[in-house]
Amino acid sequence: MQVAPTRTSQDASGFAGKRVFIAGHRGMAGSAIARLLAREDCDVLTMSRSELDLRDQAATRAFMAAARPDMVFLCAGTVGGILANDRYPADFIYDNIAIATNVIHAAHLSGVTKLLYLGSSCIYPKHAAQPMSEDLLLTGPLEPTNEWYAVAKIAGIKMCDAYRRQHGSDFVSVMPTNLFGPGDNYHPEHGHVAAALIRRFHEAKRDGAPSVAIWGTGTPRREFLYADDLADACLFVMRTWSGPGFINVGSGEDIAIGDFARMVADTVGYQGELVFDTSRPDGTPRKLLDVSRLDRLGWRAATSLRDGLRLAYADFLAGGGRNR
Repeated sequence: MQVAPTRTSQDASGFAGKRVFIAGHRGMAGSAIARLLAREDCDVLTMSRSELDLRDQAATRAFMAAARPDMVFLCAGTVGGILANDRYPADFIYDNIAIATNVIHAAHLSGVTKLLYLGSSCIYPKHAAQPMSEDLLLTGPLEPTNEWYAVAKIAGIKMCDAYRRQHGSDFVSVMPTNLFGPGDNYHPEHGHVAAALIRRFHEAKRDGAPSVAIWGTGTPRREFLYADDLADACLFVMRTWSGPGFINVGSGEDIAIGDFARMVADTVGYQGELVFDTSRPDGTPRKLLDVSRLDRLGWRAATSLRDGLRLAYADFLAGGGRNR
């Protein structure tokens, strides 16, 4: 049973004068948070993967003990689309559980005053009632193609709750819907749907391809959120909310994948045919978050889907993000 959200003091959880560590600052979510924190009067701490492997317990503890951050945004993790999740289950479950375990425990040991853990909407059951409210967690089987990642993310939520319950740690969790925007992974197979489609349509337009294959039937419905809106929500939650469980973060609107693909094609300027490859998995039939809890706290997404796609495509054209 979820506990009703409560507000915390704006001054007590603000960023002024604080040392703030962003774990995963080069990823899409982490980099968006870094852009917003650059406007705050705080000391932002970052470490690249080559400098600090968060899967290494001893190294993570040593860094946190030396850096002594006041606040932590835990955005680091191994992420990918349906194919990557299904192909590399061991990587997804090990990497994400190890990172969550090491960072959350090290934050406790080093006296971090507030930590925000970034989860994923894939934690919900495959056939959850729509829109999905926070109390539906662990009420049914997960989507098989990404259950490894989902289990790891659920473990992270429960770790935050456990440290809150046993140690009084102010560790909170947010569950974003499908993200897109600057810093995304534009790999045509390993990336999430928005970024993968941007690249496929761009290359098809460049090469004059008559058609582009879209995985699945095109009928599943998905909700999308621009990365900078997520970052704004994360800072808002860190300032204003404390409690067990987690808060959904989304736009509150969904769209069929087929219609979304056509919107991406329009954004890129591709005019060829869309062919749906029904041999590929659809994944969960529908994923729409119930964002009423965050709405009651006073936050709503500001970027429309079309505007966000234009910004994401501009980032791709500028060489942003990753392609692996």
